[in-house]
Amino acid sequence: MAGGMDLGTSSKGGKKPLDTAINLVPFIDLMAVTISFLIMTAVWTQIGRLQVSQSGGISQEEQQEQENQVPVNLTVTEKELRLSAGPASFDPIPVTRNEKNKIDLTRLAEKIKELKSTLSPEPTAITVTPEDTVRYEDLVRIIDECKGLGLENVSLASMS
Repeated sequence: MAGGMDLGTSSKGGKKPLDTAINLVPFIDLMAVTISFLIMTAVWTQIGRLQVSQSGGISQEEQQEQENQVPVNLTVTEKELRLSAGPASFDPIPVTRNEKNKIDLTRLAEKIKELKSTLSPEPTAITVTPEDTVRYEDLVRIIDECKGLGLENVSLASMS
């Protein structure tokens, strides 16, 4: 035993040798499966992403188009939805839920259709301003409803 270090190779005391061979094939197989899984899920998260712009950061062309249109705003709280177009605002729409506890958006859809029929350049943009306490599921459903009604440019703004 050079240097006084026990290498575990002596036959006295029945000690087993400490040197073991590590098989890397199962580790490589596991990493290959994990990487392929991560790549596939990255594709699905890109497909399922909502196209929503941040309030304020728009191009010049979009800015000129929006100057001709009346700004449409939707303020979302836990208890009501408030739709406004420029200086005019509609009566607040109380938040109701169906039997599956999902927000009912039929009255909001009616108000948006009414708003689109009354404005001369038909609006294509809306700014949604949710409270911090609004459920994410409700916000996603509201954005989907707005996009389904022809308001393609949905912006999110924070409440001040």
